[in-house]
Amino acid sequence: MELKKIALNDVHEALGAKMVPFAGYNMPVRYTSDIEEHKTVREAVGVFDVSHMGEFMLRGPKALDLIQRVTSNDAAKLTDGKIQYSCLPNEDGGIIDDLLVYRFAEEEYMLVVNASNIEKDWNWISKYNTEGVEMENISDEVSLFAVQGPKAAEALQSLTQIDLASMVYYTFEKGAFAGAQDVIVSATGYTGAGGFEIYVKNQDAKKVFDAIMEAGKEYGIKPIGLGARDTLRLEMGFCLYGNDIDDTTSPLEAGLGWITKFDKDFTNSGNLKAQKEQGVSRKLVAFEMLEKAIPRSDYEIVNAEGEKIGEVTSGTMSPSLGKGIGMGYVAKDYSKVGSEVAIRIRNKDMKAQVVKLPFVKK
Repeated sequence: MELKKIALNDVHEALGAKMVPFAGYNMPVRYTSDIEEHKTVREAVGVFDVSHMGEFMLRGPKALDLIQRVTSNDAAKLTDGKIQYSCLPNEDGGIIDDLLVYRFAEEEYMLVVNASNIEKDWNWISKYNTEGVEMENISDEVSLFAVQGPKAAEALQSLTQIDLASMVYYTFEKGAFAGAQDVIVSATGYTGAGGFEIYVKNQDAKKVFDAIMEAGKEYGIKPIGLGARDTLRLEMGFCLYGNDIDDTTSPLEAGLGWITKFDKDFTNSGNLKAQKEQGVSRKLVAFEMLEKAIPRSDYEIVNAEGEKIGEVTSGTMSPSLGKGIGMGYVAKDYSKVGSEVAIRIRNKDMKAQVVKLPFVKK
């Protein structure tokens, strides 16, 4: 299958990015080094081009009903300008995808989904669209820049009348930005470093990206690749679809009970409610290595007797902590914070300990 290209593909190549296939797209994985880029975002400000993400518009009097039917969280709690994290449960107890729900108006919403799941999610939601909700897939028309880091608001403020510093986490505003109209500025991100996600039409993408780079220059802004995005999100314990959650993991096992609301009916809610009452047999936990070692996904997690009790779903060397960290599913008996486990790395069992998220405290 031919790789899709994001609107600014050539810009990233000119900036010296190493491009790799990711979720069907040709994407910048790094420009300099993952550690340097990671530190730029934690300490100053960086910009990620995440235009591969999917966006669906849902409109009409039954739009909310459809969202309530297919998502686990309670979207009725949203008001205009608010965003909600949620997931699409499947009929077997697993997760089709995790997503963000944006409310523009009583009858207008935007769903932001993972790039690798655009077609799957679209087909899934369409299957339940029995009440004539107008659905529009605008994924190929929209570019998305995540400007992340403690200096993000200062770096971007000259580009818009929107008061960025006063924006609350998980809210958004639509307005003029860097000379482009109808830009969505969202106080969200996948790094835990603070910042914004900027949705622009493809035809405005280059103008807006160049303006962000120019305005951020005095704050040390740099383009950041997917490599650092992964270490940043892992330090916060944010789930990555395809690694930590997938079609076989229940939101309750994944620690996403907080986005699973049983005061409404949604796909498979009955079975998930029963699972909540009975308790889960395995849980997604976070762990830190107690020995010098780097955990990687699919490594076995074992107990003191060397018996397999689970496996790693995400792992890395934390640039902020200078030690190996990871997440993985383990049998419930080993999921308590403080539990000692071991990660089997090349036939050697290296000690680790279950910890409370996030790994990096703000």
